[in-house]
Amino acid sequence: MNASVRTIGLNGRELLLLAACALAIVVFSIAAPAFGTPANAATILRNSVELLLIGLGMTFILAMGGIDVSIGIVMGLAAIAVGKLLEGGAPVPIAALAGPLAGMALGLITAAVVVLGRIPAIVGTLGLLGVYRTAIFVALGGQWLSGLPTGLTELLYARPLGIPVSAWIIAIAYLAAWLALRRTPYGPHLLAIGNAEEKARLSGIAVTRVRFATFVASGFLAGVAATFYVATYRNVEMSIGSTLALDAIAAVVLGGTSILGGRCSLIGTVLGVLLLRILQNGLLLIGVPSLWQTVVTGALLIGVLGMEAAAGRLKFSSIGQAAR
Repeated sequence: MNASVRTIGLNGRELLLLAACALAIVVFSIAAPAFGTPANAATILRNSVELLLIGLGMTFILAMGGIDVSIGIVMGLAAIAVGKLLEGGAPVPIAALAGPLAGMALGLITAAVVVLGRIPAIVGTLGLLGVYRTAIFVALGGQWLSGLPTGLTELLYARPLGIPVSAWIIAIAYLAAWLALRRTPYGPHLLAIGNAEEKARLSGIAVTRVRFATFVASGFLAGVAATFYVATYRNVEMSIGSTLALDAIAAVVLGGTSILGGRCSLIGTVLGVLLLRILQNGLLLIGVPSLWQTVVTGALLIGVLGMEAAAGRLKFSSIGQAAR
């Protein structure tokens, strides 16, 4: 079986990503002196939290040969749940838990549509994307949630043992992903499904159960990301999460996870997220409009897929099967 998972150590691709991050830091520090400041470094890391959480979930989904283009909007809906509770005066812990719970509920819907409904993942999640966008508009009534109470911010940006809560959450999420992939049957089963779903089914793997659980877990992580989003920005805007799915897919594929399944790298996902956020932050500081940041993200994704196709690692004729 040609399936693999990268969680510890660095391979050649990951070393290249690390070098690309270092090069980008040097270039942007020269082009924009404000880029190299400790305050900006903290901003980059803070802005990476939501994308990294969603990226971990996307790593699992792509590894099994699936895709979820609605995941950014899932985070948006979960953020609305958090924001509405805070606005209504709910206790901060209740509001904080609302994000993961809402994300998990939406993950259940995604799993039901794609897995139980036997709808191709790209089609099912694209349809849900439209539904969820409308739900955001209805929930917000065309108005931002803004000026939310600071209690959640104070809770999630506390520094127990001198380390931000966000860092603890990221570490726990990464460790849980590592354990799932390397220390439980789930990891090999996930990659076997991504490598050859029908063979995995014939070998006795509970394909439906694994795929269902993966979409739910991804929704849960998006919900955790939603809680951090609200804590960081204290508002929820109409366009929340609109580019997150693209960013997550680009970061995960940059990191070495195959978009057709059967191969993944958790370390690669972390490095892909950092590179993407470094590029976006640097481009912003040198005056490049945010629209062009999305162009850069799309170009990176196309470039990586093009290189893998040229190297014979992708066969796009099989993408319909791989995206089921």
